[in-house]
Amino acid sequence: MCDDSILDQMGVNLSRRKTVQLLGVGSALMSLPATTVLAAEDNVVTEQVMVPTPDGEMDGYWVYPKHANSVVVPGVIMWPDIMSTRPAFVAMAQRLAGEGYGVLLVNPYYRQVKGTIVSEGETFRDPAVRERVFPYARALTAQGHMSDTRAFVSFIDAQPQTDLNAGIGVQGYCMGGPIVFRAAAAKPERIAAVASFHGGGLVTESDNSPHLGLRASKAGFLVAIAENDHEKNPGEEQFLKDWFAELGLSAEVEVYAGAMHGWCPLDAAAYNHEQAERAWSRLLALYGQSLKGVSS
Repeated sequence: MCDDSILDQMGVNLSRRKTVQLLGVGSALMSLPATTVLAAEDNVVTEQVMVPTPDGEMDGYWVYPKHANSVVVPGVIMWPDIMSTRPAFVAMAQRLAGEGYGVLLVNPYYRQVKGTIVSEGETFRDPAVRERVFPYARALTAQGHMSDTRAFVSFIDAQPQTDLNAGIGVQGYCMGGPIVFRAAAAKPERIAAVASFHGGGLVTESDNSPHLGLRASKAGFLVAIAENDHEKNPGEEQFLKDWFAELGLSAEVEVYAGAMHGWCPLDAAAYNHEQAERAWSRLLALYGQSLKGVSS
């Protein structure tokens, strides 16, 4: 989870309009009715969807390659960072779909608010924005993450584009890191690959720490740690390596040199192109190895 010590690394450095132009994603994406289907990229289809959960409908995006109407693909759940869904993450979902995956980009705050929570020109450096965002993040619960995962997996498995013979991947950024650990615990029979990027709170002293729920998991793991997060908690990297080894799970745990918290999303002040691309390549390697089905 983001905290006050990393605010300067976690800000949104570009205005929303500039980000949209950079990523090639129209700003209208974030205000479309649920029935709208977009082909924002030539090779993928982007649908805005409402996913039923025990706590109401989650407004998200289901993005998949155009050929998935004839050749099914593995599914992936993408949890954004503390700033929630926005054009940068829609673009990331589209890029992943172009690699041959069906991607459900979720709004983690759907219980409290629909759509985006940041407006054009607003940044995480602004105290007023932080005051708006933090209550949403603090309202999230481990139980909610797990029930959401079950609902999201049910949605993915009901889509005609999904390869039911393949495992599902989950990836999370910032606060999404512990969420994907919870996801692996919630649906161990379906979650086959788990990726955390600059995730916070993966290991805590609580008896409900996210890492403790992985005992039933058979997934492969990628844990990409920011250098400044490692400096704040230098023992976590080795602890996780030892923990995965104890559980007999395949895991790649690495501190990304020179990469600050928030380095992966394109619109973050901490965005590090070289290290973001390397993290992306390791994600694709994980999914290529762990998400196998009729399409592989």
